[in-house]
Amino acid sequence: MTIIFPLPGNEAMGRRLAQLLDAGIGALETRRFPDGETYVRLIDDVTDQDIALLCTLAEPDDQILRLLFAADTARDLGARSLTLIAPYLAYMRQDRRFRRGEAITSRSFARLLSGSFDRLITVSPHLHRYASLSEIYQLDAVALDAAAPIAAWITAQVEAPLLIGPDRESEQWVASVAQLVGAPYAVATKLRHGDRSVAVQMPPLQGHRGRQPVLVDDVISSGATLRSAATALRAAGFRKPICVAVHGLQSERDATRLRDEVDRLVTTDSIPNDFEAIGLAPLLASAWAVPAMPARPERYHAECRR
Repeated sequence: MTIIFPLPGNEAMGRRLAQLLDAGIGALETRRFPDGETYVRLIDDVTDQDIALLCTLAEPDDQILRLLFAADTARDLGARSLTLIAPYLAYMRQDRRFRRGEAITSRSFARLLSGSFDRLITVSPHLHRYASLSEIYQLDAVALDAAAPIAAWITAQVEAPLLIGPDRESEQWVASVAQLVGAPYAVATKLRHGDRSVAVQMPPLQGHRGRQPVLVDDVISSGATLRSAATALRAAGFRKPICVAVHGLQSERDATRLRDEVDRLVTTDSIPNDFEAIGLAPLLASAWAVPAMPARPERYHAECRR
């Protein structure tokens, strides 16, 4: 049997996934001790069960110990297999050492998760200098593409769209979405001056007058790049763009500033936020198959159960 344990904040996605997969929903108790340490208890029996821990990893530093404790407890109590379903996967941007002494946190984070799980299912991770998750994750890693649900939303909601990638890194996403929508696309050029200071230059777009621009990106963080892209589109004579992203990490303040520049802001529900309109549960469910017995030494399981 498959049992999904949603970590706090992931309950709504957990219910949708459990219904689609005909899986059980596990109860997890967690709290903080007065000294700040974390208490975790798996209430349901996990012995010989296929267990999925569901945890989107926005604000990962506040969640990682609770997640690892839950995984270690499930293993210790005899779970047959252990999968992490992380609609958003954190710590993917620091994929090289830009300055001497910097931590390559994507690799460090991958080692943490790889040591605790047999399988990882995530959506549109930020693969820039890595060709695939297998370069840094030592487990069965499934990276799903959110292009299809995003394209379906654009097709249903936007008439005569022109898809725009706000920078070169976004080209991989905007190109695949544009192909599914059957719409033209273009990619802007970004010059970054800091975390919140960027300039965006649009390519020639004269042949697309009258179309509704749709900015497409994988992650909204501060929203600075998308705001600059929206300003550049207005300067080029286009109406306010619609902004669509896979992962909405924006704060309330940044969302307000971005909403002032765009006609509509839309994200998937990979991270709960006020702008989620594209559900990922069917995509995540499509990737699920009960994993085979994990390739971990039996001695490990025996030692855990002592």
